Order: sequence, then structure tokens, then C-alpha cells
Amino acid sequence: MSDLEVFRKETRAWLEKNCPPEMRKPVQSEEEICWGGRKWKFHSEAQRVWLERMAEKGWTVPEWPKEYCGGGLSREEAKILQKEMRALGCRSPLDSFGIWMLGPALLKYGSEEQKREYLPQIVQGKIRWCQGYSEPNAGSDLASLATKAEDKGNHFLVNGQKIWTSYADKADWIFCLVRTDFSAPKHEGISFILFDMDSKGVSTKPILLISGKSPFCETFFDNVEVPKKNLVGQLNKGWEIAKYLLTHERAMIGGMGLRAAGRPVSQIAADSVGLDAEGRLADPVLRGKIAEVSIDEMAFVFALERAGDLAKAGQANPAFSSVLKYYGSELNKRRHELLMAAGGSAALEWESPRSKQGALARAWLRTKANSIEGGTSEVQLNIVAKRILDLPGA
Repeated sequence: MSDLEVFRKETRAWLEKNCPPEMRKPVQSEEEICWGGRKWKFHSEAQRVWLERMAEKGWTVPEWPKEYCGGGLSREEAKILQKEMRALGCRSPLDSFGIWMLGPALLKYGSEEQKREYLPQIVQGKIRWCQGYSEPNAGSDLASLATKAEDKGNHFLVNGQKIWTSYADKADWIFCLVRTDFSAPKHEGISFILFDMDSKGVSTKPILLISGKSPFCETFFDNVEVPKKNLVGQLNKGWEIAKYLLTHERAMIGGMGLRAAGRPVSQIAADSVGLDAEGRLADPVLRGKIAEVSIDEMAFVFALERAGDLAKAGQANPAFSSVLKYYGSELNKRRHELLMAAGGSAALEWESPRSKQGALARAWLRTKANSIEGGTSEVQLNIVAKRILDLPGA
């Protein structure tokens, strides 16, 4: 038996023993997704136990180095863990911007002190992060940001505003882009800093979306004092870190293209349109569209795996994250369009116990932001055209 087969066998046995039965059921609401942090209230005892057990093994971030409390697994071992979790229906023990975005940036650019301070807390779900990037006048043109951090000797004094700050009202800390040199060209003079959201002068205001709900906030900084030690990388060199982090953010958003655990679209459709004499969906047009999306989902899974392998080998084009972001977000929109079609008139319910307060319709409306957040689809296509296909500019 090969080492990987031994690892697979041991992993399967450990998961079967340690993943609570409740954590093997599909997520039914956002409250059942564990984000961690000092403000987090566990949805159940099983959720708490599952996070603690996985964090103890470092399997909330299986490929991070063990010295920072990660799992220290190889790419091949991490794939096995993912597949075995999927086979058992195990939920993710922890969802975290710290895992998806900040962590990789700290591993590459952070000081040793910063790595040892923040990475273990991210692994264990003890700190929840939000992202301070976009501003009212700096969206796709992010480098035009105006939030400033003035050097006051032993600290920075931060003033300005961010927008579309996901879960800012629930986050413990923020990783934030600030301008530290206004005389430099706009892509220069930007720095990357970290600070506590409970700092004096930080305030947030939720932004309501058409779905009636929203993770987004406006975030305001009024004379916020940030210790100099919270600067990541070099002063005025934050744009390099920002671009690196964006590749991980776009890959993360692209991951929405993966179908979540739960009932397939075809089963939901069968409830509304019924089956024909051969046991197929009675609506042939809907049946064809569902088959098309299902095939594209499988292809996207393989594309994500390939992208991960290339990244691990140092052979990936940094711009490939734009491919994943574009295709994954568009695929997620297509899937929810099908869910609405498959759900029939019941899918249009907005407020009722049967519809779980319009969960399907609200989720469908929420997907409309997928092609905007993290960089619009148009921007991603421009990046693909220029940096991957080498097409000439207009």
C-alpha cells in the first residue's frame, strides 16, 4: 500500500470518528456556516466541536506550514482530505477571509512576528477578518484609493472610507489598503496595514441589497491610530501585496461555481414539473439546461484542481485567477437561474416558513453581485485578453 493510500485510509477513519453526524448534513442557512472570531456564537455544540477538532490537526488550512499551526500536508494529501470530506458530506469547519485571502499574503510578505501572531489565530478560528479595499471613488480603479495613513512617529493615523466591506460589522480585524504617499504615482505610495475593528474611530454602516439582506457595509475611519508594527511588507509597496491577495480573492469568489452540498437542481425541478414515462424531467428544455450546467460544473472542478496544481508547482499564470473568478461567478448565476426555473411559482415566495423566508429568491438576487464583487466580469475579461491571450489593446 502506497503512502498516499495509507494516508487516505487513516484520514477516512479519523473523519468518520471525529466529524459529528450533524456536521455531515447540508448547510440549510448562513447561520450554520462557521466564520469564527471573538464575536462568533456557535450555531450548535457540534459546530464548535468540529472546528476545534479540525483546527487541532491544522486541517482548517491543511497546506499551511505546521510551524504556524497549519496541517503541513502536501498538495496530494490535501486533495485526499478534501475528497474524503466530500464523500462523507463533511461541512467546512471554518469559512474565513483570513484563510482565503490574508493568510497567503502574510505567508509571503508578513514578518515572522506577524506570521506567529496572526496565522495560528486564523487556523483556530479565533480572529475574523474583513477586507478594506474598495472606496466610493475607487472600485475597479482600486489604485485611486484615497484613505490615508499619516506617519505620527510610533503609529499611523488613518482617515477615510471603504465600501462594500463584507461582514465589517461582524469582523474583529481588517486588512486595509491606505495611501501613505500622495506625491507618488497612484500605484505607488500605497501601504498594506492591519488593525482592530474595535479601535477608536472605526464605524460601520450596513448596505442593503435587492435581496433584502447583505453582508456589505460602509466602513469609516476617523483618526484611527494604528501601530507601526501592523504594516505588512514595505512602506509604500502595498500595491504588490494587494495584487497578490486579489488573485486569491478572485479564486475564492470563483469557487462559488462549485455546487454546494444539498439536493441537485434536477431533484428540485422534479418536484415542480414532474417526470415523464421514462423517469426523466417532464420539461425537455429545462432538462437540457440542467445537463449543460452539470457538465460545466464538473469541468470547473477539474479546472480548479489543475489551477491548484500549477500554483503549487510555481507554473501558474497569476492572471489565471481572473479566469476562475469570471467563469465561477457566471456559473453560479446560471445555476441559480435554473433553481428559480426549477422551483416553479413556489420559488417566487418572499416571506413564508415554507420558503425559509424566500431563501431561494434572495439567493438568486444575491448572485447578481457575483459578477461585480472582486472585480467586474468585464475587467476580468480584459485581464484575460491582455495577460493570458496577449491580445492587442484597443
